Amino acid sequence: MRFSFSQALAEPAENWNLPEAEGQLALDVFRRGSHLIVRSTMAGVQPDDVDVAVNGDLLTIRGTRTQHEEINQDDWFHQECYWGTFSRSVVLPVDVYAEQAEASLRDGILEIRIPLRGMEKQIRVT
Repeated sequence: MRFSFSQALAEPAENWNLPEAEGQLALDVFRRGSHLIVRSTMAGVQPDDVDVAVNGDLLTIRGTRTQHEEINQDDWFHQECYWGTFSRSVVLPVDVYAEQAEASLRDGILEIRIPLRGMEKQIRVT
């Protein structure tokens, strides 16, 4: 899995050279203790086929789900599974330490853990 971080602003969309037709990921975003957690289902995706980038407050996930069998168009009865490239960008809802983000892909679930800023212990001065 490729992971990149940048505190710079994200590139304009026209510079990303994305394919015209692309699947979009469903995401769960929540707080667990002092971390922001982002999860997405990625059945059939290999870790080397996923790119996760955090640019300031923008999280972008891109990848490819490869179908290993060629099926003739006339043989399909119903098709809902998406095969090919996918991406999703989301503005993070809280301030995070982007450079400390970690990602794992296990059992078809991508999980990204990013420490929250401002969750450090405060020392009271009297």
